[in-house]
Amino acid sequence: MKDVWIQITAAQADAERRDREELAEFSTDGRYACRAGAGTIYYMESELTGMEGTQTRIDFSPNGAVLTRTGNLTGRMDFTPGERNTFLYETPYGSATVGLQTQRYASTLTEQGGTLDIEYVIDFDHAFVGTNTLHITIQEQRGNEHG
Repeated sequence: MKDVWIQITAAQADAERRDREELAEFSTDGRYACRAGAGTIYYMESELTGMEGTQTRIDFSPNGAVLTRTGNLTGRMDFTPGERNTFLYETPYGSATVGLQTQRYASTLTEQGGTLDIEYVIDFDHAFVGTNTLHITIQEQRGNEHG
């Protein structure tokens, strides 16, 4: 595992993909390991994401990824292209089972870093909610610079 700089952009679009709303864009320090296109990304969520005190772990391969959160919030999202998976979505008001179907998955991650792009559809009880995108960039840390 090595120290890296992680940039994350999450967005959501409506059914017609006209109204794209950026849900979060932030950068953070994290840990990273990759061999032959598969590996792990770790980072701590911040107040900005509303998940302070939560650790996010992303296990990725060329074929898909699993995002797991532990701490103040817990959850697991399976991004396997062509498959519909469910996950438990927890809020202060209760929990709900949510469906997730990965539409597009692309990784350029190597030992030096790269990008992970995921596009997925969210539904509640098979009722469409929105199309989400997640773009993650990993860069090696060089001293105190995040360039």
